[in-house]
Amino acid sequence: MTVLARHVRPDDWRPSGVDELEPNAMLVVRSADNRSVIAGPGAGKTELLAQRAAYLLQTSGAPAPQRILAISYKRDAATNLAARVRARCHRIHAARLDSLTFDAFAKGLVDRFGQVLPERWRPSPNYEILWPNDGTYRGFLSQAGSPPPQIGTAAIVQAISVKDFERHHLLGSPLPVDGWTNPTVGLWAADKFWQGALRGGQKSRLSFPMIGRLAELLLRLNPMARDALRLTYSHLFMDEFQDTTQVQYDLVRAIFLGSKIVITAVGDNKQQIMRWAMAMQDPFGAFDSDFDAKRTPLYNNYRSSPELVRIQHQLARALDQNAVEPVSKAKATISGDACAIWDFPTPDIEAARLAAFIASEMKSHELSPRDFVLLVRQRADRYTAVLEPRFRAAGIALRNEAATVGDITLQELLPDEVSTLVVCILRLAMTARAGRFWTESQETIGVLRGINPDDGPAQARFSATLDRFVTELRMRYPVPPSTPVAAASLTAAIVDFIGRDRLLAAHPAYAQGGWLEKIVHAATLHLQASSRSAENWIDALDTYEGLHTVPLMTIHKSKGLEYHTVFFVGLDDDAWRRSFEEDRVEATSGFFVAFTRAKQRVVFTYCTQRGTRRAIAPLYQLLLDAGVKIVEVK
Repeated sequence: MTVLARHVRPDDWRPSGVDELEPNAMLVVRSADNRSVIAGPGAGKTELLAQRAAYLLQTSGAPAPQRILAISYKRDAATNLAARVRARCHRIHAARLDSLTFDAFAKGLVDRFGQVLPERWRPSPNYEILWPNDGTYRGFLSQAGSPPPQIGTAAIVQAISVKDFERHHLLGSPLPVDGWTNPTVGLWAADKFWQGALRGGQKSRLSFPMIGRLAELLLRLNPMARDALRLTYSHLFMDEFQDTTQVQYDLVRAIFLGSKIVITAVGDNKQQIMRWAMAMQDPFGAFDSDFDAKRTPLYNNYRSSPELVRIQHQLARALDQNAVEPVSKAKATISGDACAIWDFPTPDIEAARLAAFIASEMKSHELSPRDFVLLVRQRADRYTAVLEPRFRAAGIALRNEAATVGDITLQELLPDEVSTLVVCILRLAMTARAGRFWTESQETIGVLRGINPDDGPAQARFSATLDRFVTELRMRYPVPPSTPVAAASLTAAIVDFIGRDRLLAAHPAYAQGGWLEKIVHAATLHLQASSRSAENWIDALDTYEGLHTVPLMTIHKSKGLEYHTVFFVGLDDDAWRRSFEEDRVEATSGFFVAFTRAKQRVVFTYCTQRGTRRAIAPLYQLLLDAGVKIVEVK
């Protein structure tokens, strides 16, 4: 792979790190206009943005000193895009990409400019993060009291549903500078909630969507701050755009509508699984209309075999009748059915048969445990209790990655940048042939320390510092930590070396709700647990990362991942009825997301002992209409 430090002519530029890009992807990479890119599963959405960033940075399409702003819904997506750009560009170029979550971007704006807001909307400088749930809003509405008689009654306030209050009243539209005139009952309650959050205690307490609304207001009222952002960024990328909320979209609109910035929005409306978290009904339609964006579909699927892609298209049509039929670019490597529904009489038989099948497949196809995944809709611990003993008896380690470690789950811990950097440094210090980990540690920490990639003497000094640190770690911790004190001391030493202040400055999200300390605490607990039965550091770190375990996780956390074989355990009313009845579109999208994680095979399991499948019969019918067979397993 060639990493270019110099600028190249646009006609001479070629993609880096991939064999090819499909024609429409190349059109988007080289485009000079706003684009909404509908890209199905396996189309390489993040890779498209990484290649577009490389093209713009390496050809001066994004002229220095202007930068590229990339905004993602999730933290791991933002981190993944930044890592891909670093792998495809010289560090000088890659340093001009700011890859953030929407929440981090909005919070950064409020932290910098929030004190210029009108007094009515001005938070305290040391505001805290509020993590509301249904109970928060239900309790507020029940105790909000009576509005003025001309507006309504306390009974009407109490009758407002939690979802309506949050989505439509509290956060449904941009904040009015002087408050709502002639408010409805809902807006009266929303204003009372806002004022209580802003001034009800010694510190303001704000949720991230509330912070987003304040960010939009301050930029609406402060053209100088808005214009500074327009001058800073020549291009904007929005990843996973189907999950964009109205709050987030209004913020982008307030900043960039009418500007010269070129925007690329990428996503798949068939994978919209965040409607429960206030995702817009049709963000692509709004974007195309407001920003005169050109709709550009991607057709290729580089992940799934032709038979799986055929079935995926049948499912996709249930979500979008106009869904474009994708073209599989992957080869089938298995014999037998690419998709089936396995019916079991009991959960114990289900567990035993799944374990035996995976053991056989690993042996016959030379696959690893991480080539498989077990997906569940919810309550992963309930399934693990039955599955884990049977897997252990078959010689396979199964790990519930939805399990809680400290205050967070393994699904949140493992892809986190601090967690991965701790493992990287430990592998550098404790294992042989650690060249890759040296490069990753030096580059990542060097960026955090602000070391210019072209400053040879500074790079050499830091290399010596890093070498001394890992040598000291190796001497102080020759074996994995066997006690909580030793594990805490080790992770604290590594995080201190990286620099807590540097991490907080580079990633504002770590300051949100004490997230950095939660990550460090969880990493400490997980490292100690991984070290208990480990004979050496390689075993401990392999266990930490789960390299030799079959993962079990929820659908929402599987998004963006891929596996040779996907087992969807528990396709029944017990797991799906509530979500299917509340929002059939979102539930079907979740079903679609689970299916599309697979490269070669998908198996849905049903167990009569767990319940019926009458309520979710439409999901089964989609599979049957696509030719998927039900297999009775005794």
